[in-house]
Amino acid sequence: MSMVLVLKLKNIRDLNHLKTTVMKKLLLIAALILSVVSNINAQEEKETLNLTIEFFGMKSNKGNLFVALYNTENTFLKKPFKGEIVVIKNKKSIVIFKNLPKGVYAISSFHDENDNKKMDTNFFRIPKEPLGISNNVKGFMGPPKYKDAKFNLDSNKTISIKVD
Repeated sequence: MSMVLVLKLKNIRDLNHLKTTVMKKLLLIAALILSVVSNINAQEEKETLNLTIEFFGMKSNKGNLFVALYNTENTFLKKPFKGEIVVIKNKKSIVIFKNLPKGVYAISSFHDENDNKKMDTNFFRIPKEPLGISNNVKGFMGPPKYKDAKFNLDSNKTISIKVD
């Protein structure tokens, strides 16, 4: 009888040891899975994209093309998120914005034909130089609206904008 009791006690100790070992392994596996998921999420958050814009429709190669990229409605046509000044060749230009986070953007551009580094306007503040806006929108009785010019950047993208 004492032999049976000793075997049962030993089996209970083995069972407790087995439970402890299994729990440790399960915790380790859970920690590894959590670590992998965290790294994947961190990489997705840091993922950046490229936006290529092809401008066309300019009437000459004179001057430069001023390009502004906006990432909020409040800053649209006021304060660009990023900007570029590019030369015009064959009445076309290309701008590439690199390392952009996923998001919603809008673009404005003007052809500075007289190369005075500013957009010339008439007495009523209507632009006298050719303009181009994302989605090729035009303003009606005022500047174009952000809601019409905005687009989603969720993958590397190429868009075309007519400047006229």
